[in-house]
Amino acid sequence: MAVACGLARAGREVVVFDEDDLGIRASRGNAGLIWVQGKGDRYPDYAVWTRQSSDLWPGFAAMLAQQTGIDVEYEQTGGFHFCINERELELRAAMVAEVAKGPGANGITMVDRDFIRDRVPLIGERVIGASWSPLDGMANPLLLLRALHALGRQDGVAYRPGDPVRAIAPLPGGGFRIDSAATSIEAAQVILAAGLGNPALGLMVGLDVPVGPVRGQIVVTERLPRFLPHPTPSIRQNRTGTVMFGLSAEPITNTDRSTRLAVTGGHAQRALVEFPHLAAAQVVRSWAALRIMPRDEQPIYDESPTCPGAFVVTCHSGVTLAAVHCLALAPSLAESRLPPGCEHFVLERFHASPAATA
Repeated sequence: MAVACGLARAGREVVVFDEDDLGIRASRGNAGLIWVQGKGDRYPDYAVWTRQSSDLWPGFAAMLAQQTGIDVEYEQTGGFHFCINERELELRAAMVAEVAKGPGANGITMVDRDFIRDRVPLIGERVIGASWSPLDGMANPLLLLRALHALGRQDGVAYRPGDPVRAIAPLPGGGFRIDSAATSIEAAQVILAAGLGNPALGLMVGLDVPVGPVRGQIVVTERLPRFLPHPTPSIRQNRTGTVMFGLSAEPITNTDRSTRLAVTGGHAQRALVEFPHLAAAQVVRSWAALRIMPRDEQPIYDESPTCPGAFVVTCHSGVTLAAVHCLALAPSLAESRLPPGCEHFVLERFHASPAATA
């Protein structure tokens, strides 16, 4: 929807084909982090792209609120990655030191327990340090999705839920014929932004998209007085007071979104180490959702070499990158090109030889 809104705002006529409410939707199952720190660990270009989106997010959130009346609860308060033993601290410090050598530092530093306690007084005694970035933030992913749909409606986006695409065929004179479950249309461009559906759709336009599912599980508590103004990868508190915790990544070969007590129980144990007072909190629900994970975890943006005008857009950081997708990527796609900096995210990287990559 971020790309669709950006295309519409660039003057394009846009139709969005979608599945129904039983479809696999990471946008409904994620924790809403706008996460910058650590993205440059292995991929400095990804760190730069992420920082660009982070810089755009304040204006993006303000634009959504002004145009739709929906507050997506965007906050940029800075984020922690807590360490609860010396081994975790050592590994995190090594990562931060490595990132600091390149363009992906993005303000990340190691901080001690006193720094954490000054900002989060209820932190558990076993938390001995953390990495910290003032650029990290969060938003409500459900309100973000609602706001993007509202913005799309205002800008004339034709949204077709429950109408998945069955076939895409290039036309002899250029453009494409798209056959869905209920209709057929012709379009000058096709943007594949279907998450885990992209591998199958990509084959229709000559694109091999190496994306697979990674299951994550989250536990949510009742509403509590605000004690955690800073997000972390493992635990965050919403503006309403509910606490979400869980940091799991299970590569799977199917679309199983069932929860596992061994995983959610581990999440609870970690949450109690970080914030022991949560022992008195009531758990109200838990769920599993599927991340859309490219093989190397970086975004994929590319145009088909055999079907010009067919592009793929896929990533596992859809909330973090929503601002740059809407405000930078989509306007470039409207001109049938990728924006500067995205040459690092094309599919060729998966086929390059080790020598060429080096």
